Amino acid sequence: MGIDGDNNMLSIRYVQEEDNEFWFKLDKHLSQCEFEKKIRDKMGYVLLENNVPIALLRYNLFWDNTPFLTMIYVKQEYQHKGYGRKLIKFWEENMKSAGYEMIMTSTQVDEEAQHFYRKIGYQDSGGLIVNVSKFKQPMEMFFTKAI
Repeated sequence: MGIDGDNNMLSIRYVQEEDNEFWFKLDKHLSQCEFEKKIRDKMGYVLLENNVPIALLRYNLFWDNTPFLTMIYVKQEYQHKGYGRKLIKFWEENMKSAGYEMIMTSTQVDEEAQHFYRKIGYQDSGGLIVNVSKFKQPMEMFFTKAI
């Protein structure tokens, strides 16, 4: 899908095998096997500027029935230009057209993303504290949004 972008051609498409190198430069948390599932199940997107990939988004289904944004990442030099917002809006519209009425995401309390999510209409919906030593981290905040 083409979208307007300050004299640059922006497009968003499902992740493809050819995105492997780009994807793993930005996403250090996904295994190769899960990447292949994202391709197969069309649960990942790539945003391109002038046919160059600059951002990614991936999701899964929380409780097997609610779209849950698990990662959005915009290359550093393209941040703060509205690309993340456009990518999330595209995902939200896809989820709504697929019949979903609510979406979710999360971020750690020590990350700035929480302010971004609130600004685009997500509501605080609780948190999770992980105290298992190997996985210990700051509280994970959950957000929901009706679509």
